[in-house]
This record gives sequence, C-alpha cells and structure tokens, in this order.
Amino acid sequence: MKKHIVCIGDSNTHGYCADPSDCADGGIRFNEEERWTCLLQKALGPEYLVTEEGLSGRTTVFPDPLHESMDALGVVYSLLKSHEAVDLLIIMLGTNDTKERLGANAACIAIGMERLVRKAQSVDCWGDHAPNILIVCPPAILPLMEVNPCGAAMGRGCVEKSRELPRYLEQTAQLVGAHYFDAAKCEFNRVDGMHLTRHGHAQLADKLAGLVPTLL
Repeated sequence: MKKHIVCIGDSNTHGYCADPSDCADGGIRFNEEERWTCLLQKALGPEYLVTEEGLSGRTTVFPDPLHESMDALGVVYSLLKSHEAVDLLIIMLGTNDTKERLGANAACIAIGMERLVRKAQSVDCWGDHAPNILIVCPPAILPLMEVNPCGAAMGRGCVEKSRELPRYLEQTAQLVGAHYFDAAKCEFNRVDGMHLTRHGHAQLADKLAGLVPTLL
C-alpha cells in the first residue's frame, strides 16, 4: 500500500492562476505539471499517493454568508473517510479566513485551525497509526490585493491578519501535536497578491518533498 497524503486547502491547493500568462495552458488553473500537489507527487515517487482536495474560497471553520459549504470543518469527516487510510493530512488554509465579512482576527483563525485539526484527529481514517497532520501556513497576502478588484470583496484588514497568522498557527500546531511549516518564502503573484505563481507552486512542492518523508 502506498503512503497516502491528503491535501486539504483553498484555491492555492486547487491551483487557481490569477495571471493566465503564468499558466502553460493560459487558463485559470495551473495544470498537472504546475500545481504543487502534482509536483509533490512527482518528487515523492510511486511509493506515495498525493490526493488534492482544494476548493477556492475554503476556510477552516467559518461559514461564508455568500457561498455555501466553504468551511473545511463541515466536510473534513467525509473527505478523510472517502480517502482512508490516510498516512498524512496536509492542511493549508487561512487566507480566506481573513475576509472582513467573516469577522475573525488572526488569533480566532488559529482557534479555528485548532478546532479543524482536532476534528480531523478524531476521524477513524488513520489505519493502524496515530493521526498525522501537517499545518502549512500560507504566505502573507500582499498589499496590492487592496487595489485589485478582488480586494473590495475581501474587505479591510486582510493583509495585517495574514501577516500575524504564522506565529498563531505555529502555536496551534504545538498545542494539538501537529507538524508545522511556514510557506512564507513561496512566491505570491503581483496581480491579486494572494495566489501562488507557477514558481511559488514549485517552491512549495520542493520544500514539502524534503519535509514529508521525515513525517512518515
């Protein structure tokens, strides 16, 4: 049986591309040769199975009044059970939690992550080993997000909250017994300031390819 890694995230796990000129296919989603999940699979090799579960707009636990089924808490049980047995769960969330309409500061977002991780740990999907979870903190949102059309819907305070997330999420990882990785050095684009570039996807995959085998 291959080592099974499930990746739960938002648009940066789904592979949304805000700059079509940066995507080989010129579309709105990076292809299988570009997304970090697929690059991680390639780097790890045939002894591993990497499953991507990315949804644009996804949050940790906060329901979005504009879009249904956006909180990972509401679906994490079914996602994990549908992919059991799981050897490692990678959670990369937090960017969408900063939206003004959700009303959560960085400390509350981290509490949301704690609740999500504890729920994941409680799911009977881990085979014959203990729950194994890696929290990946996304890069901070760039200030140019505020002058991009998407900035109006994101609202105020997103940049500042995202900058505070690393220290809170690292504390959360220690609290719940999860692994932690800060993706701060992975490149965000200069179009909307909150999505990975093709290079950013490659950077993240490369970092995780070195880390993941040490966690299994």
